[in-house]
Amino acid sequence: MRKTVPVKAKPIYKVVFQNQGNVYELYARNVSQGALFAFVEVDGILFGNRGGVLVDPSEERLKSEFAGVKRTYIPLHAVVRIDEVEKEGVNKIVAAASPQGNVTPFPLPQGPAGGGKPGKG
Repeated sequence: MRKTVPVKAKPIYKVVFQNQGNVYELYARNVSQGALFAFVEVDGILFGNRGGVLVDPSEERLKSEFAGVKRTYIPLHAVVRIDEVEKEGVNKIVAAASPQGNVTPFPLPQGPAGGGKPGKG
């Protein structure tokens, strides 16, 4: 009598990170520390092959943004959470909630100081 060993499926990771005022939620096959210091390497981004008529505009936006991308590197400070999940979900982009009160989150976006020309000095 032969014992059947269940074939372990490749893991699926849900990666949640912030980018340009939005929160991205991606599903991928591989997540690692990567060769670039302070970056998380995400490889094998999964997009659902749903044959239905309904199209999720958020997932379509992600598909076009990551079209032709083999691997992406996310800054470590932008990562909110990485989970190993049972099955793939829907990739999405959600606008980040505006902060309440007068506390500004770190890091601040870089831009010209004073919004004008550099001073003479």
